[in-house]
Order: sequence, then structure tokens, then C-alpha cells
Amino acid sequence: MCISGAWSAMSSTSCKAGAACRPRRPRSLWALVDCNNFYASCERLFRPDLASRPVVVLSNNDGCIVARSPEARALGIPMGAPAFTWRAFLQQHGVAVFSSNYALYGDISARIMRILEQHCPQVEPYSIDEAFVRLDGAQALQALEVARHLRETIVRWTGISVSIGVAPTRTLAKIANHIGKKRADGLAFLANDAHLPGQDAAQATLCFGTDDVLARLPVTEVWGIGRRQARTLWAAGITTAAALRDADDQWLRRTLTVTGWRTALELRGLPCLAVDNAPTPRHSLVSSRSFARPVTRAEALREAVACFTARAAERLRRAGLVAGGIAVHIRTSRHAGPGNFYGPTAQMSLPEATSDTLALQRAAQAGLERLFRPGHAYAKAGVMLYALEAAAGRQASLLRALPPQEEARRAALMRTLDAVNKKFGRDCLIFGAQGLGEADWHMRQEHRSPRMTTRWDELPLVRC
Repeated sequence: MCISGAWSAMSSTSCKAGAACRPRRPRSLWALVDCNNFYASCERLFRPDLASRPVVVLSNNDGCIVARSPEARALGIPMGAPAFTWRAFLQQHGVAVFSSNYALYGDISARIMRILEQHCPQVEPYSIDEAFVRLDGAQALQALEVARHLRETIVRWTGISVSIGVAPTRTLAKIANHIGKKRADGLAFLANDAHLPGQDAAQATLCFGTDDVLARLPVTEVWGIGRRQARTLWAAGITTAAALRDADDQWLRRTLTVTGWRTALELRGLPCLAVDNAPTPRHSLVSSRSFARPVTRAEALREAVACFTARAAERLRRAGLVAGGIAVHIRTSRHAGPGNFYGPTAQMSLPEATSDTLALQRAAQAGLERLFRPGHAYAKAGVMLYALEAAAGRQASLLRALPPQEEARRAALMRTLDAVNKKFGRDCLIFGAQGLGEADWHMRQEHRSPRMTTRWDELPLVRC
């Protein structure tokens, strides 16, 4: 059963006013704010004519469907479907198709994060469309009112609808958020003794008992439980989130390490995750792209790899991570014919985990030099950063790659680079190795909407 199924089963077991929702003392709470259908919602912001029309967003080079509006999902359009195989279907049903507009999505995301920061003292962005918010003191006492106010403010100021789940821990807030997504008001409170003074009957329907929800929730749906851990848990007879919560502590630490044990503690309502030890969205980070046209020149390939590396490094710093290694991959078309396909990968371990663009680009270019062979028409290139860890807790090396003064100067340079591009738009400031102007490797974006929030030259014109 998925989380939505667990919520459906729970809809009749929510707390009654004046009964289970009576605490003995106030406590800090966590709220997870998650944008609904984020990419599709961004595309609708400046297109009121799309309010009830199905919308899909395509991946790089307009390859696959990576985002769908509720109307598109209702048509049975699958996530990840190749766009060209569904082209006739999309036209037949009047589906609005958009290329990924990352400048627009990133700017709208930044605006939402600023709204959260204006209203709450502690905000932890988790991804482009998710953030954890800590509620203390008076905000914790009025958690649902605060959540409702945040939701209304975000909709009013940005036009983006969000769902908010509130619970004593981040892991439980994740579960509460999925419950909220199935509700018209987009809110859910998950706790055994939530503190909701003066709640009315409408507020009581937002409160869900932790025991009942976790008993119906598959362990695979718990935040931080991956496939390998799930197989171990299944073998031990642990199939639900409740069973994981109630498992023996020593067995958890021995079998799932301290990370799995912390997850169980979080399910018990004991906050024990921080920014530096919360489950990371990924263990590796990939920045790659198929080219709009085949690339044969080494110079163009170097520019593409430099650009992909810069993108990956920026995302790495935004997530507060560093990488211990980088892999570079180039390949020709898979349809080049027998014996003509060439798709090597070079993998380099870094002397010290870093998020410095210059260090990563230097390693990436060294890997590319080992791979490039003239005479091939390359169709795709990319970089993968691996061995990711939190920047705040990285393991330092005795053989430092840079003197402390130079390392501090480079860190300041990266902060300045990110700040300038955040304020004035992506690629306002770039490295020369990334190239200038249009190039063969730039991705195809035949359906991209205007970047109206970050580019003056793409604002709509109204003539009277």
C-alpha cells in the first residue's frame, strides 16, 4: 500500500475534538512544505488559459515527460514516457507541452523559500520544491493556523499551491505531507498528542494518529529507507513503518547502522536528524545532456563538459554537499550501427572532497582528455559527482590540495559566483571554459516558455 492508500484507510480514524489531541506540554514541531506539481504549476502562472487544461513538462532536449498536471495524470500519461511516442496522443487530447524552463522554476522556488524565511526563523530547503520549517513556542502551539497562513500566503504571493504536513519530527512530517496532498485544504497534522488549543471540529479532521498511520504504511515509503535496507527489513519480517519504529535498537544499529536507527527514533517522535545527517536526496549527482546536433570538435566537447561541471558544482553547494570523486562520460549515438558505438567513462577520485568549481572542472577536463577520440560524432556528454557528504562534516586531508589562505579565497569566490547568479540570473557570471554564445551542444528547447521572472527581454509586451 502506498502513502495515499494509507491516508485513505485513515480518513475515518482522525482524532476527535477534545479527545486525543490534548498534550501535556508544548513542544517544537516540524512542517514540510511541498509544492504541488511544481513544474506544471510554474508553467500555468502566466497562462490562465491553462487552468483546467492538461500540462506536461519535458526533460532536457525535449526527450521524456518529467512533470504532469493532475489532468495529464488522469489521462493516463506515464512519468518518464518518451515524448515522441506520445506526440499524437498529446495533440489529440489538447495537452499543453513545455520544455523544461529551469530559470523560471529556480526563481519561483527562491521566492517561496524567501516567504518561508520571512515567517519562520528556521527553514531548511530540501529540494527545489520542498523545505522543512521548524515551529517553536507560539508557532508550535498554533501549528495548523501557522501552516494554513503559510499556504495562503504562498498562493497569494506566488500563485503556487503547496501541501504542508506537520509532525514532531522531519520523518513524520514527510508522512504527514503525503496525507495532506490528498486533502483539498492541503494540510495534515500527525501526532499522538498534538497540542491544538481551542481547536474546532474542522481542525480535528486534520489531526491523524501516528499509530494508525504507521501501521498501514509500507516500510518502503519511509523517508531514508532505500531498496537495500527494505530487502533487509523484509527478510526480518518488518514490512510496515510501525514495525520499524518498534524494532530493537541494538538490532537496528547493527543491521541498518546508526542512520536506520535514527529513522526509527524519528518514527517514535524523537527528533534526532539535523541538516548534516538527514537523509540526502542522492548519493551521487549527475549533470548530463544529449546534444541538439552531433559534436565532432574537441573544443565544443570541452565547453559542454565545463558547463555541466559548473552546473553540478552549483547544485552541490546549494545542497551543502561536497564530492569525493567525479566521473566524465561521452558517447556517440546508440544508433550509429554495429562497431561504431563509442561510450567510455573516466572516473577520478579527488585528493579532497570539494564543491569548488575550478577543482572539479580541472579534474573533469583531465578525464575528458583521456576519453576523446577524433573521428567520432558525439551525441551526449555528462559528469557525475559521487562520494557525496555534508560539507560541514567532511573528512579533511593531511595533504591539503590548497593552502588554507587560498582555500578560503576560493570558497569566497564560489559564494560570490553563486550570489551574483542568484541575483541577476543563471549564467550571468560564468567561467571562460564554458564558452560564449550559441553552440552545437546546447540543448533543444522547442517548447520553452518565456523566462519572465528573470529576463527583461522576455517580458510580454502589451500595446494599446
